[in-house]
Amino acid sequence: MPDPIRDLWKNLTSSRRLFLIAGPCVVEDESLCFNVARRLINICRKLDITYVFKASYDKANRTSGRSFRGPGLNDGLAVLEKVRAKLGVPVLTDVHTEAQALAAGEVVDILQIPAFLCRQTDLIQTAVATGRIVNIKKGQFLSPGEMEQVAGKAVEAGGRKLLLTERGTTFGYNNLVTDLRSIPIMRRLGFPVVFDATHSVQLPGGGGDKSSGQREFAPVLARAAIAAGANGLFIETHPAPDKALSDGPNMIPLAQMPKLLKQLARLHHFIGQT
Repeated sequence: MPDPIRDLWKNLTSSRRLFLIAGPCVVEDESLCFNVARRLINICRKLDITYVFKASYDKANRTSGRSFRGPGLNDGLAVLEKVRAKLGVPVLTDVHTEAQALAAGEVVDILQIPAFLCRQTDLIQTAVATGRIVNIKKGQFLSPGEMEQVAGKAVEAGGRKLLLTERGTTFGYNNLVTDLRSIPIMRRLGFPVVFDATHSVQLPGGGGDKSSGQREFAPVLARAAIAAGANGLFIETHPAPDKALSDGPNMIPLAQMPKLLKQLARLHHFIGQT
């Protein structure tokens, strides 16, 4: 019988194909998710890129308590389940508690451990126990070498289908820096490494009661990450980022994605041939 998790994992671990995790930061409404997913499915199919749709049902770590967080667990998962079923695309979402991991594990293909929570042992163990693929983001406060201990927790809990994501390191106040050495360092741990191009250009708290960002540098870092050996990319995108309800300053406009992904696919192919 078909096993979607097994088949997806096979594609994610294929050195011949670039994979992309992309979508809006948060589930603003159902139509946005379907719009972005359909557009990216078409682009990735043409470029032979393995595509995973992503969106969050809840942004639990917003700078201000007044900021939009999303529709919540039940309504958000209902939207993600529709996208997965109707469009036939694998789906990723992040989880913040063990209860959320169990609920989301019934719906999505990949559970994501947010960077701020990457050392939460119980959360990692529960996510792994669902049998879903687990993407663990490197905390902004960790060196890449410290991810060996994080991945070790998942492996000890029975996790074998793991992704590790680089998303920048705290660099002074309201800024992040990307050290591309982290990609080969984390690849030594034996799991695919993803580069989060859009959160790496975030300026945490840089907008006072919200984060700011420098989206113009996201394509630059994405290309550099592929050259450094990243297996896949994580990119947040939106038809109108300046009107987005979360993380607009660092999201790439959806209209720019075809050109960028074409560049990245070519670069990935070239790197694979050298």
